[in-house]
Amino acid sequence: MSSPPAATRRRLFADTTPLREVPAFRWLWVGQSLAGIGTQLTVVTVGLQVFALTSSTFAVGLVGVVALVPLVGLGLYGGALVDAHDRRRVALLASAVLWVLSIAIAAQAWWHVDSVGLLYVLVALQSAAFAVNNPARSAIVPGIVPRHLLPAANALSGTTNAIALTVGPLLAGFLVATWGFQAAYTVDAVTFVAALVGVHRLPPMRPEVLEGSRRPGLRSVLEGVRFLATRPNVRATFLADLCAMVFAMPRVLYPALGAAELGGGARTVGLLGAGFALGSVLAGLLSGPLGGVRRQGAVVVGCVAVYGASVAAFGVVLVLAPDGADGKLWACVGLLAVSGAADAVSSIFRGTILQVATPDALRGRLQGVFIVVVAGGPRLGDLVLGSAATGIGEGLAALAGGAACVVAVLALASAQRGFLRYDARHPAP
Repeated sequence: MSSPPAATRRRLFADTTPLREVPAFRWLWVGQSLAGIGTQLTVVTVGLQVFALTSSTFAVGLVGVVALVPLVGLGLYGGALVDAHDRRRVALLASAVLWVLSIAIAAQAWWHVDSVGLLYVLVALQSAAFAVNNPARSAIVPGIVPRHLLPAANALSGTTNAIALTVGPLLAGFLVATWGFQAAYTVDAVTFVAALVGVHRLPPMRPEVLEGSRRPGLRSVLEGVRFLATRPNVRATFLADLCAMVFAMPRVLYPALGAAELGGGARTVGLLGAGFALGSVLAGLLSGPLGGVRRQGAVVVGCVAVYGASVAAFGVVLVLAPDGADGKLWACVGLLAVSGAADAVSSIFRGTILQVATPDALRGRLQGVFIVVVAGGPRLGDLVLGSAATGIGEGLAALAGGAACVVAVLALASAQRGFLRYDARHPAP
């Protein structure tokens, strides 16, 4: 059998044109890619450390609560800061704060403080800095990447984030099992230097400013919210993501599954997290055809429905397959890979719709809302599934959450049919 033509292979695999043609994006992408691995190390390791100190899935879920409050509060205001000041400078300062906090988290592990309360405080502070840093970085991308390359740029960023989600949990499981929590946190502190360098190499990024909107504050935040309220297709991207993240984000279940039902401890936790991320990586690597998709809204709805169905199937395996059954762990990993792939494709198009529909003067504020949804949704989902698992068990919690996700996104599509008709060639926000 003959191999496919080179042009076909290029269309199949991820488009790297933004890296070749936009040096500023290349620096940002490289720095964030390296730092992302360390960030995922800390996300997984905090959950493992809290569970080790408390033996409580609910306590792990509370990590999401303490991160959600500053994220919501500063995500909106942080977006206003991004629209009022040089975005490169804002991102650089916020990244420096995140680096200091990663060092502090490593220090508490090295000094064996063993305080869940201190971990909650440090996670909350990290979330506050992230709420400023992420909108700044996200608002920079449409200013340096041509519009026709935005889907490819988003796919590249999503792919490296997924690689971090794959490598991070696996590496966290290995480091924690071999050398303890402090080793994983230390790697995060070291790799985050790359994020600082990546932002430092960017040119100044002064945003456009709407009349009367120069000073960040409540009025500036409300301008962004009013814009979102009048753009049904942009609003639908946020709501679709909430359907998935609030009802069906299974990561909070991993520590308990590793400790009991599936066994294997930290290594199993790493495998489950890596399974989800592996699906995202494969979707990103094979994202070449996505640049030609026109009905991006319909694809978002379909991907969220597939995501929910795969999480529900993950729950079915946990409920019906006997403990210790051959292949149970790998069936769970495979289903999580399907959900990761669906989430990755959804994320590419949700991000592109938002970038195309938002004027530069409001881009930081809309990215602030975006980060509240994208990062805050999973944190709230941690609490929802963590609480449900405490009452009905991890398997039934995953099954119920996945089913609720499918029902919710189909109801959204029925209520906002214009989103299903969204055409990338003639975008209507």
